[in-house]
Amino acid sequence: MSPSTVKSLKIIMAVANNTYPADARVHNEAQTLVDAGHEVTVIALKGPDQSYHDVVADVRVIRFPIPLQGNGALTYSLEFIYVTAATALMVLYAWGRYGLDVLHVHNPPDTLFLAGLLPKLAGKKLIYDHHDLAPELFLTKFHTNGGVLYRLLLLLEKWSCRVADEIIATNESYMANNVQRNGVCPDRVTVVRNGPSLRSLEPVMPDEEVSTRARTIIGYLGHIAYQDGVDHLIKALYHMQELYNYDDWYAVIIGPGDDLESLMQLAESLNIRDKIWFTGYQPEPRWRELLSSVDVCFVPDPANPLNEKSTMMKMMDYMALGKPIVAYDLTENRISGGDAVLYARPGEPEDLARQLMRLIEDESLRKSLGEEGRRRIQSHLAWEYSAENLRNLYEPARMQ
Repeated sequence: MSPSTVKSLKIIMAVANNTYPADARVHNEAQTLVDAGHEVTVIALKGPDQSYHDVVADVRVIRFPIPLQGNGALTYSLEFIYVTAATALMVLYAWGRYGLDVLHVHNPPDTLFLAGLLPKLAGKKLIYDHHDLAPELFLTKFHTNGGVLYRLLLLLEKWSCRVADEIIATNESYMANNVQRNGVCPDRVTVVRNGPSLRSLEPVMPDEEVSTRARTIIGYLGHIAYQDGVDHLIKALYHMQELYNYDDWYAVIIGPGDDLESLMQLAESLNIRDKIWFTGYQPEPRWRELLSSVDVCFVPDPANPLNEKSTMMKMMDYMALGKPIVAYDLTENRISGGDAVLYARPGEPEDLARQLMRLIEDESLRKSLGEEGRRRIQSHLAWEYSAENLRNLYEPARMQ
């Protein structure tokens, strides 16, 4: 059905843990819905040098200030309260000014369903877009086995599912979680996977200064934190050098992070700091250029209840660029990566190093894995395939 024949819906999207358009998933969804003929307003955090009101590629954007950042459980709770209250107020403002048919909230946190209570009383639809398993994220982030906050997060997740009219899951593992843990009818869950656009398959000229620094250039893209396994990557590089006596390498680690300083210190203590470039945040054109310069990419996220069920977007980006990948053998890594990845035993940086050496020593294997990754994106993992599920969910008959 063409956009001209679709009844236009007034959609408010709320994302409380990221800026817009930096959040790739929210950006892809908002743009898909605008292109389908709907009117979309996004409520998001305000990043540096961003305005409070904006229009980005026909998507209206309303922003509110970022809360004070911290690492403790108390700060974590206060951030929840702040972003929930700010989001609820912004929803009321946007509803009054621009109208509303559907409120589409993106977790975390799992308190944003509260912003949908008044709209639901007025007969509006509420969609819960389940990005992260917040209870498992809490366990991983704070290295705990449970407690009062964990049980509260489980309850909030259940309430989010029950209050919502429709639920979007990022993969089948998240869908199963909502059905089994939260008692959701499968008919109320739509899977909309993360994925790079087919446009990302276009080749990018590498940065020659980076690609010539060593015989083997190793790449990582993502958050720089222990919970993302960057320490496993650093240890794997150390083991590669010590166990296999291979030192003709250079690593490019791209992204911002909470644990950047301590991870730099880890690299220093292992005497490999001078062979690693921590680039910090880079915009998409630049990180694509940097990744195009590397020979092998890493997905070192360790095994835990969150990572086992989560789709790693960095893996998808690596595959779109045709890069061979080393990753831990986790459930969703297998689903995304298939035969485009060499899998290491979870939690063993020494095995990450062993798989890396296999790729370094076998050029034909590197080539075949890279080609298989691009084929997977092109055949069924690109965003364009997920976008169809999103458009179908937003059929006016379903949103009435």
